[in-house]
Amino acid sequence: MLEFTINGEATAAEVVELYRDSGLPRPVDDEGRIGRMLAGSNLIVTARENGRLIGIARSITDGAWSCYLADLAVASSHQKAGIGRRLVEMTKQAAGRESMVLLLSVPAAMDYYPKIGMEHLDNAFIIWREI
Repeated sequence: MLEFTINGEATAAEVVELYRDSGLPRPVDDEGRIGRMLAGSNLIVTARENGRLIGIARSITDGAWSCYLADLAVASSHQKAGIGRRLVEMTKQAAGRESMVLLLSVPAAMDYYPKIGMEHLDNAFIIWREI
């Protein structure tokens, strides 16, 4: 049975496992850093099947203007089943009507986001992390 939760519990260890399995490039060899990423997020939507974390949308939002969807990951065994779409929908719902949802996509997912109703933009700028 699938269970979706807004701001439910997710441990750094299970998120590391999910990121590894999904192929999301994150610092999976640094569980402490993953823990800090989770602690610094104020909107986390999870998907679980029989208690196992199979999807996550991790965001930072002010609830009034913008919501940065920092991570979207779905277990490889559950991809292409609508779970990512549902996680994004719930993120948007929780962020509220006044807030946009934006993200930086990994190259492998560039074709995915338009399929779930997100608009591709060309007006972004970045200062890359040092490590």
